[in-house]
Amino acid sequence: MQWLGENWWAIWLIVATLLAVSESLTLDFTLLMLAAGALAGAGAALLFPGLVLVQVLIAVAVAFALLFLLRPTLLDKVRSAPGYRSSLQRMVGSTGRALTAISGEVGEVKVNGDVWQARSLNDIPIEAGAPVEIYEVDGTTVIVYPKEL
Repeated sequence: MQWLGENWWAIWLIVATLLAVSESLTLDFTLLMLAAGALAGAGAALLFPGLVLVQVLIAVAVAFALLFLLRPTLLDKVRSAPGYRSSLQRMVGSTGRALTAISGEVGEVKVNGDVWQARSLNDIPIEAGAPVEIYEVDGTTVIVYPKEL
């Protein structure tokens, strides 16, 4: 433990590694930007070994700069890539079950374990318990039609 206290760069590297590995679970680039900030903190620890406050300030400055300058650009590039579909777009074609009777205006369905407000496509009445398929996602409402017509 004494060695770690004298070598802050190792602590920063451990934090950077944990954040980078955790990023693989989210794929949102947030933890990756924080990992880069921790990596900058490690570099600062090598240059300024006794100045922990300077290391923290450099790590925070780099992390915030990357979060607000680089991350939006990366997200735009990923989201505009050919074949990209958001989680809501991937719901189209999914099946679920009507929890309540669904009319053209109101109802609820359960899809992939989540409960959604629903309305029926072309005002087709759907009974409670009937299997449905998602035609479109409109904000927080899914537009559905009966799976078996």
